[in-house]
Amino acid sequence: MELMKLFHRFWLNFKLFWRRMRWIKLPYLVIIVGGFFIALLAVNIYSLKCIKSETVQIANKVAQGSNNCNLSSQQPFSFVAYGGRDVDSGHLRHVFDMFKLFGYQRVERIDGDWDVMWSHDYPFQKLAPLMKNLKPHQKVNHFPGTGFITNKMDLATSGLKFIPKAFKIPEQKNQLLNYVSNNPTKQFVQKSNDHRGIKIKSLKEIDLDKSGSFIQEYISDPLLVDGYKFDIGVYTTITSFDPLRVYIYNGDALFRYCTEKYYPFDDKKVNKYVIGDDYLPTWEVPSLKKYYEDYGFSMKESFDGYMISLGRDPKTIWLQIEEAIRQVCLKKESQIMKYLSLYKSKRNFFEMMRFDFVVDNNLNVYIMEVNMSPNLSSAHFQQNQLLYEQVLFNLFSLVGLGTKGYLKDERVLVSGKNLVVSPSKCASCADCTAPDCQLCRPCLSGETERVLKDAYLEHMNKRDCKRVFPVDHADWTSFPYDHLGPENMLMLNWFKEKCQTDQSWC
Repeated sequence: MELMKLFHRFWLNFKLFWRRMRWIKLPYLVIIVGGFFIALLAVNIYSLKCIKSETVQIANKVAQGSNNCNLSSQQPFSFVAYGGRDVDSGHLRHVFDMFKLFGYQRVERIDGDWDVMWSHDYPFQKLAPLMKNLKPHQKVNHFPGTGFITNKMDLATSGLKFIPKAFKIPEQKNQLLNYVSNNPTKQFVQKSNDHRGIKIKSLKEIDLDKSGSFIQEYISDPLLVDGYKFDIGVYTTITSFDPLRVYIYNGDALFRYCTEKYYPFDDKKVNKYVIGDDYLPTWEVPSLKKYYEDYGFSMKESFDGYMISLGRDPKTIWLQIEEAIRQVCLKKESQIMKYLSLYKSKRNFFEMMRFDFVVDNNLNVYIMEVNMSPNLSSAHFQQNQLLYEQVLFNLFSLVGLGTKGYLKDERVLVSGKNLVVSPSKCASCADCTAPDCQLCRPCLSGETERVLKDAYLEHMNKRDCKRVFPVDHADWTSFPYDHLGPENMLMLNWFKEKCQTDQSWC
């Protein structure tokens, strides 16, 4: 607008000048007109420079304001690594890479204001004061008390259906002798918590007075693939106790095969029946190689394809595996809660462990052990890198490490309308003590609402994880689920009600 006024003023002055100066000769007139237009061009260039300068200044202010806003609301998240092993030796490389992918920076101070602690060992003894004073936003990748699951002797002697018979030595020496007398064809192995030096032994060879060991029945008719015995590692995540919530990574499983064929059997050759660090991988088992390498299936899918080709149903195995994990977690929950109750909050912890199974030729499943901090390094087998990365990616998503801190208003992620169930029942509820009313909005305590929000977010973020508890289709005949505590029953009923309106919750 100012430029147009300026041009109009020049034009009026020029017309006045023309009337007065008509007597000037043509060459002078050309010079004067040319000078006028040069001046006008200079004015235009100056105006454009001013406009550009103002625009840049405005853009810089906007960008600076945006950056200030980001810095105030999205501080970088941090994690700390802790453990008895050298955390920088490389065995946690994929863990560190995943933290970086999710926007976390590593810090060194254990007593600092970190967001996540990734510990190889249980930190609850050496770091007891710190662990009992965690801030609400801090997470640790172990629960206090889960050693009741991962301790090999405690697990083996728990008496559960999916665990081979075992006896503590020397406490249960007489029970062992009676069992051997009634089952003379059974074979046994002597084990300890370090899980080293396992070998089939006759009763005469076993030291029945060795303290800290246990004797376990050996599964002598294992399922074989191309003649090789194998085990199955299932990555399992526990996000809560009382109420219990348990998930497995459903995208794959770790299959490890013995390096020597099982038959002709010789108990002196342990490579026929003990799976070591230098195991035979899926891609080197002839009948599985075509599935894994040629068709691109996972280890789990390659095994399933092989079983189906033999006319056998692999679902029988996977359903038992899920039930076995359920039973172990429920069986040990009360023991774990005695320790967990000593801490300020149950919500500061999560746990990923690996359940290792063997299968007999009748497709019965047995738990061999549960690994507290399973190997996640592909240094030995590079082909396992994708498996470990996807296990970690799904774990981080499930426990909420990927959405932490981005939204100030949590209602965007989960609100009351996402939690309420059973509108027809709640509409007629008058007594919160009635079973049908306990999940109605007016009857929910603040703590219960917080638990339901956690469960809702886990369901939305579980990606390729599968919930194995709570579920409605469990094998109710093999475990006394009717003895569940009130928190577990409430959680189970909530999932059942959610399932009524949306099958993805079933």
